[in-house]
Amino acid sequence: MKRVVSISLGSSKRDHKAVESFGGQTFSIERVGTDGDRRKAISLIRELDGKVDAFGLGGTDLYIYAGKRRYTFRDSVQIAAAAQITPIVDGSGVKNTLERRVVRLLETQYQMSFRGRKTLVVCAVDRFGLAEELVAAGADAVFGDLLFGLGLPVPIRSPRTLAGLAAVIAPIITKLPTSWFYPTGSKQQQSTPRFARYFQEADVIAGDFHFIRRYMPEQLPGKTIITNTVTREDEEYLRGRGVATLVTTTPEMGGRSFGTNILEGILVALAQKRPEDMTTGDYSRLLDEIDARPRIKPLV
Repeated sequence: MKRVVSISLGSSKRDHKAVESFGGQTFSIERVGTDGDRRKAISLIRELDGKVDAFGLGGTDLYIYAGKRRYTFRDSVQIAAAAQITPIVDGSGVKNTLERRVVRLLETQYQMSFRGRKTLVVCAVDRFGLAEELVAAGADAVFGDLLFGLGLPVPIRSPRTLAGLAAVIAPIITKLPTSWFYPTGSKQQQSTPRFARYFQEADVIAGDFHFIRRYMPEQLPGKTIITNTVTREDEEYLRGRGVATLVTTTPEMGGRSFGTNILEGILVALAQKRPEDMTTGDYSRLLDEIDARPRIKPLV
């Protein structure tokens, strides 16, 4: 049995274990939250290094993308460096393949059209493939990177503008502590609504669940949310706020969806390659082999 463990800076209340089969292999999958404690995350990685097949790094990103450029978070690199033997991934390797694929599948196999639909992507540099594919599908998109990442009342409306701003801002942001602009630990359970009009105007809300949960208004009747890392409690939370449809980009594992870092860890373990040797083609082929599909769940 292969073992993939996600070490997350998020809340330990969201921890979960599952056993699933992928590509003819059985996987033990585990998510361990450290409640924002970087030292504990590093200690756990060092303790398990060489004893598991892949690590996922959750509650933070190693990399973000905009256009053709990749930006690296200094804080996250320091955590990931604790893994000297076992490969460690943050999910960014599959986001540009998996989430583009999800939009196409929703259109072609689930008859979910995005043409002309108002769509809010809460943080597009974290989900650039998803954001770009939604625009290609005809969505009337707003990217909330400045709204929710920095608290600035400036919506972004095109991938080109986003890439241009990222070239200026990302080299600065990636040197700052992640907790300054992304909810970690107990903050993942807090709600501080911000720029509610962009949520209310949207038909579709997409992106990182913790950003969505933290900044969404009290009610979102009839909305479709495309996200991942959603527990059963999160589903009830969204149902209570009137959300009509939940789409998770990662498949169900043990009754919930895990983060993309777990799925990437599974794919790296199947390929038996180092993450730096994985190509877009490798990820696409493996996603086909395991028949990775989005999970669509009506909530009303």
